[in-house]
Amino acid sequence: MHDQLARIESHIESHRHMAGALLPLLHAIQDDLGYIPEECYPLISKALNLSVAEVHGVVAFYHHFRTHPPGRHILQVCRAESCQAMGCHTLESHVKSALGIDYHETTSDGAITLEPVYCLGNCACSPAVMLDDQIFGRVSAQQVESLIVSAREVNS
Repeated sequence: MHDQLARIESHIESHRHMAGALLPLLHAIQDDLGYIPEECYPLISKALNLSVAEVHGVVAFYHHFRTHPPGRHILQVCRAESCQAMGCHTLESHVKSALGIDYHETTSDGAITLEPVYCLGNCACSPAVMLDDQIFGRVSAQQVESLIVSAREVNS
């Protein structure tokens, strides 16, 4: 935690004098650590002259931010209109069942965190998912299962 705290303080120092620093700071922390530890809210609030409640409110409002460490891989299922029209509800049900988790949860082996996303910009190839930083389009349940198996094999 000491190393994490030093990294968080470094991000705070590099953002504290920016106008509208909160969102860029939260993104920097999550990009570095994979999540925003709730223990750092007082540090952020003091540096940016905000209340802890304001920091918490922003983190809680935006679905992108996590307050717990994610799995080794992030699987996002697009839930935007185009993907809905092309069957993402069936796909997401299958994914949840295959992983044994719901959105914003991590598999018990720590391999995969499942998250909804509201547009991957791949509407012509709906339904779409993103595994880590790679987007996959026209995805079937079988293809997602293959992605899950591959993700569990990497860094297991």
